[in-house]
Amino acid sequence: MKTIGLLGGLSWESSREYYRIINEAVRERLGGVHSAACILYSVDFAEIETLQHQNRWEEAGTLLSQRAEYVERGGAELLLICSNTMHRVAEAIEGRLTIPLLHIADSTAEAITRHGIRTIGLLGTRFTMEQPFYRGRLESKYGLNILIPPAAERLVVHEIIYHELVRGIITSESKHRYQEIIAGLISRGAEGIILGCTEIMLLIRPDDVMLPTFDTTTLHALAAVNMALAVPSETP
Repeated sequence: MKTIGLLGGLSWESSREYYRIINEAVRERLGGVHSAACILYSVDFAEIETLQHQNRWEEAGTLLSQRAEYVERGGAELLLICSNTMHRVAEAIEGRLTIPLLHIADSTAEAITRHGIRTIGLLGTRFTMEQPFYRGRLESKYGLNILIPPAAERLVVHEIIYHELVRGIITSESKHRYQEIIAGLISRGAEGIILGCTEIMLLIRPDDVMLPTFDTTTLHALAAVNMALAVPSETP
């Protein structure tokens, strides 16, 4: 088993889901009392959140690259950035590593492609929905057609993430609002929905949506287990 490196705290609410999913998958596949060999570095999300909203991405990239190096020096043999948004600086981090970086958009796109879906709705932070680092990779590398909500609805999705989900606040009102926004994407032709923030899976479950949902947290974590156990990628 390879040692999985996790760059977490982005936020810790979803990082603990990574830890849970990875360990449950290893136990299921290997049996007995097996658990994952992994190393987690958890940053202070308040510092990262400030850099995000002040558009100081280079500084964020430098900070996370240093932390990623700590994880590699600790013995990790592959690395996950436990966040969709912070893949905005994935190239900077990857450039400082000698171990592979498992990109969250790739594991997501591979699952979408296996479902035969070409047009997909995307929910996430405004950075993820609006900037090209994420949706551009899905479009150019995998040929997907990405739909995002209108500007006012993107703001709603973004604010629920930062004011509620990263703080562990889950409400029925916010779930209903997300479902309304998802319904709008479906009406425009979405064949499925990417839960493109690692905290959204805390709010929206598969049964909450009439079409397939692609939970990036679970897909990313299971892809890491596949790599760690050296098995083909066949995540749901």
